[in-house]
Formats: sequence, C-alpha cells, structure tokens
Amino acid sequence: MQKKILIVDSNKENLATLNSILSKEGYIVVTQTNPMTIRATIVISNPDLLIMGTDFEGFDGLDLCERIIKDSLIRSLPIIVTSENRNEKVLSKSFEIGAVDFISKPYHSGEIKARVATHIKLNALASSLEEENKKLETTVEEQSKTITEMQMATIFSLAKLAQSRDDDTGKHLERVQKYCYSLAVYLSKQPEFSAVVTKTYIKNVVLASSLHDIGKVSIPDSILLKPGKLTPEEFKIMKTHTTLGAQTLEEVNEKFGSNDFIKMGISIAKYHHERWDGKGYPEGLKERDIPLCARIMAIADVYDALSSKRTYKDAFPHAKCVEIIKEGKGTQFDPILTDAFLAVNDEFALTSQLYGDVKPSLKFM
Repeated sequence: MQKKILIVDSNKENLATLNSILSKEGYIVVTQTNPMTIRATIVISNPDLLIMGTDFEGFDGLDLCERIIKDSLIRSLPIIVTSENRNEKVLSKSFEIGAVDFISKPYHSGEIKARVATHIKLNALASSLEEENKKLETTVEEQSKTITEMQMATIFSLAKLAQSRDDDTGKHLERVQKYCYSLAVYLSKQPEFSAVVTKTYIKNVVLASSLHDIGKVSIPDSILLKPGKLTPEEFKIMKTHTTLGAQTLEEVNEKFGSNDFIKMGISIAKYHHERWDGKGYPEGLKERDIPLCARIMAIADVYDALSSKRTYKDAFPHAKCVEIIKEGKGTQFDPILTDAFLAVNDEFALTSQLYGDVKPSLKFM
C-alpha cells in the first residue's frame, strides 16, 4: 500500500522539488501552501508523514506544528521540520515540540529519500505495535471478563446451595436481586444518590445481594428449619449467620484480592438485619451508619419474606406487604428508601408474581 506524504511550504519551488523526489520513490504526495488550512488537509488526506516548512510570512510554522501534535482529533502523525535557518534555537524548539526530524534547505535528494524512508518505516512499526497492543488489551479484557463471570457463577451457585436449605421456592435469590435492582435504579435518578448509585454500584449491589444469607450454611437444621418461633437462645444462634457470612467473604477477599463486589457482599451479609432506629443486629448500627447497600437489601429481604410462603406462614398479599414496610418507615427502614420502595412497589409486585417464570440470571443491565 502506497504511503502518503503531506508537504506544507510557502515556497512553490521547494514544494516542486520535494514532490519530484518523493513521487519518483513511489509515494503519494499532497502539497499545500496555505498553513491556515493544514488541519483540514490532514483530516481529509490522512497522510503517513508531514513535511512542514517554517518559513511563512507573518506566521510561525513551529507553533502550528505544536498545535498539530497536541490536537487530540489528529492521530499520531510524524512531522519533519524543514527550514533555511539551521540555528540552535530552531533546532531545539523543533524537537521540543515533538518533531521527529529536521532537514535544512536547500534539499539534497539522497538525504530526503533516506530520512523519509526511515520515518515512514518507524511510523508503520509504531502503528503496528499500537494495533497489537490494542488486540492484546482486548484479549486480556475478554479473558478477565470470562474469569469474572465464572467466579460470579461459582459464588452464586454456592449462595444458592446455602439458600436451598430453607427456601421453599428456590427463587429467593433471583427475586431479591430484582428488588435491589428496582430500588437502586430509582435511587440513581435522585439528586441525593446519583453520585453514589452509579451503573457499577447498581451492578455490584444486584450481584452482592445473593450473598446476604450465605452464613446460614453454618446454622444447624434444627434452628434453620424450625417451623415455630425460635427460643431466645436459638435466635441468638440464628443471628450469627450475619457475622459468619461476613467472615467467610472477608477470607475470600483477603485470599483472592480486594474486589468491590465482594466488599459490598461483606457489608450486605453483615448488616442487612440492622435497623434504622439502631435496634437491629449484629452491631446495632443506626441510620446512615448502616451501609446503603445493606439498607437496600433490608427492604428487599423483608418484602420477599412477607410475600413468600414459608413452612410457618402463608404469603401475604402485596398490599399487606406494602403496608407493613410503610409502617416500618423511620424505625426499621431508612425513610428515604422506604419512599423509594413505595414509588416502585408495582415492580416488586410484578417480580413476585412472575418469580416462577424467571430463570436464574446474573444479567440485570
């Protein structure tokens, strides 16, 4: 493929000389005498090399070269500066602004051919290396994505295994993911939360919600599956699922490296039973001391517990669930998140109604 060279010079004789030398070498040559239109010429002609004169009447060619080099809309373009003034100041500034070479006038055919050929080859190698780097980055990103998806699938499967011990429907995790998604998306549109609840935050809270009860794997069946009310001692043991789950995830985080998803999973597992009024467990945190992700999870988890059939209760109608959560505003639940729930409660109802048809998935956006 023929290489293209753009030559900019106010002297038409210089242009003709360079044009003649380089055309005979098989290059496509584009010439320009007006420095004011050089940017448009570069964009249109897309040259592989620019040979730029500096001797323009009332115009500094080196300043123009510097603007071209700094122009983010123009791809990396090697520039050879040409001038009749081969003094230290001109030479120094030429290389300081990023020119790849300097050629003095008058021109010598052999020198022109050799230097142009060298920089054409160097630019081609640089472009090839850049392209290979991009391909490598894409490959690494794809491999990283595949590994991440496998990790998420593994963790989700473990969470499902833990949940299966006390979940009649087997769809609890999928439902709370969708409930968290509805709440988080609503919050992301509110000025108070828009800077925090980003797309990444939404994705993490949806995925991490599946880890909220992972600590239940350590709770004895006699307590976890008890159909009646737990004794104070049994309830004390049940409450440890929050700290046990968090400890397990902390070990994962330490062993395999810090991960925002796992960090959020730790907060959700540990604090989703905290209450806005400070009467929750395991630490009795109050109001905004409770992580936002755990406050979101608290509403999602309670709604699902209310709206689902269990061995010890029938499912409550959606309207009853809404009323109970509304009554918990400012005591059990964050008042603002309660209002968010009320704003999207129809989405909760739809998820609850369709849960039997929802296939397990990690993709929510």
